Amino acid sequence: MSDLQESPAVAPEDEGGNERIGLQIAGAVGLFVGWGLGVFLNVLLHASAHSGGRVIGWVRIYPALGPYAWAVLLVGLFTGLFGVGLLWTARDSKVGPIRWPGTAY
Repeated sequence: MSDLQESPAVAPEDEGGNERIGLQIAGAVGLFVGWGLGVFLNVLLHASAHSGGRVIGWVRIYPALGPYAWAVLLVGLFTGLFGVGLLWTARDSKVGPIRWPGTAY
């Protein structure tokens, strides 16, 4: 019988992997989703809508930014800044071998 207090629930992984890849991917996704979709596409759709509104799928978009559009814009700005922060962190992190989590290298 083993004591549950002394055995870890998950086996420890070897150290030394390359964390830069994950940070770079997360930063790029944050920039694309935040500034690409949340800011650029949002503002572009509202700027291109005429006074009667533009119908895209089941959504009608008007030229004025409403509360939902402002919320998307602000969340997009924050997400883009977070993506820049992740890319900045990736630039300063250590370089190691690229590996999948949980695999031996």
